[in-house]
Amino acid sequence: MIFRGVRFLMQTLARALLIILVWSGNVNGQTPLPRNVLAARKEVPGRNDAPRESDGVDGESWTINYADPVQGASSGDLVRRALLSNAELAAVRLDYERGRARLRQAGLRPNPTLDFEQGTGRLIGSPGERATSVSLALPLELGGQRRRRIELAEAELAATEAEIADRERRMISEVRAAYADALAAVRELRTTGDLNNLDLQTARLVEARFIEGESSQLELNLLRVEVERLRARRAFVEGKLRTAALSLKRLTGMGPDETLRLREDLNAPILPDAPPSLANAIELALRQRPDLQLARLNEQTAQAGLRLARAQAAPGVTVSARYSSDTGITNLPAPFTPVSDQLRVLSFGVSVELPLFKRNQGGIAEAGTAIAQARARREFVEQIVRNEVTSAYTRYEAAQAAQRLFEQGVLAGSNANISTLREAYRMGAFRITELIAEQRRLLDSQREYTEVLSERYRALADLQTAIGAPVQ
Repeated sequence: MIFRGVRFLMQTLARALLIILVWSGNVNGQTPLPRNVLAARKEVPGRNDAPRESDGVDGESWTINYADPVQGASSGDLVRRALLSNAELAAVRLDYERGRARLRQAGLRPNPTLDFEQGTGRLIGSPGERATSVSLALPLELGGQRRRRIELAEAELAATEAEIADRERRMISEVRAAYADALAAVRELRTTGDLNNLDLQTARLVEARFIEGESSQLELNLLRVEVERLRARRAFVEGKLRTAALSLKRLTGMGPDETLRLREDLNAPILPDAPPSLANAIELALRQRPDLQLARLNEQTAQAGLRLARAQAAPGVTVSARYSSDTGITNLPAPFTPVSDQLRVLSFGVSVELPLFKRNQGGIAEAGTAIAQARARREFVEQIVRNEVTSAYTRYEAAQAAQRLFEQGVLAGSNANISTLREAYRMGAFRITELIAEQRRLLDSQREYTEVLSERYRALADLQTAIGAPVQ
């Protein structure tokens, strides 16, 4: 009875001390609490005290195959590899060669036409009659048609180059997004491993209390279930990590079996800094976004198309030169013999198309509509650019604020509560269910913090994409 009374008094004092510490704000990982002096562990026949192979494995050990802060690949490394090795991007770049071929074709002049004609009267009973003619015709391009064709091809080539740059920009965004997913999975895997290690240490404590008769079999079973739950969570998160890694390998042209380890950390992304203000970010985007440059170049291309359509309305003119030779027989009265004569002629001519009906009216109207369409699309792209930059910048600022709140209040308090509850559990002031519940709250907080860090990384990456920042 005396022992039970003393034990009840100690539990009551421990609870009171814990409440005072929590409310006074002094609870932290270093708070000294009285420890319950446990008797030496009883030797139980047949008991194996050796830890299992997975006991004591921390989060770093769980992520050793996926992260390497020294020799791992940064997002910039993978972006540069994607720009060099991505097969889809290599196919897109061939559009530039096609554009160069069109430009070369646009500068070529029309070919002349050579006509040859041979006639004979042998088939119609006049064997002495024959005629030969050779003519050369050269079409002339009036109204600057060739120059307008070249201008259109040059505008199309510049637009193709901007389109390739925009495809590279979107490729960079895809690589950074997959990298952020992988980093988030690595951090959650590490956090889960650390908490699993903490549960394993607590399990040893519960086993000791169980042997001393101070803990029930139910408490031990509950903690073992919690350990297995964390291991199941590890398998799920590791699957997400492998999926993100495969996505990175696909984007960067790596083989599925190649080793890929990540260098960066969500807490310290290796990305260019955000512009100092939203207005500065929008100004940068309007100046260097390749899709906006593409929209402007498409408008210039449409204007060049209108100039070419107007030039093509000029009448066609063809100059020609013709040489002809006619040989015949002149029959004279008897007794004279027939006399052979030959006529040679060199002539020149000009052929002019009369634009009475067709003056390329449809082509000119279509080109004018293309200009209006390109202008509307350019204005729409400008609006999209402003919206994307504003959205990414707002997300980045919100994620930064949330990160500071988590670091200053949530995580510190959760870690302090876990430390305090563990010490209080040692003294018998709390049940294991309360410790497990607090650990789950800590795990939830860590997951939410990982989401915040991932959102901050993504928002910063999206902001760099939105302003069209070049790869460093």
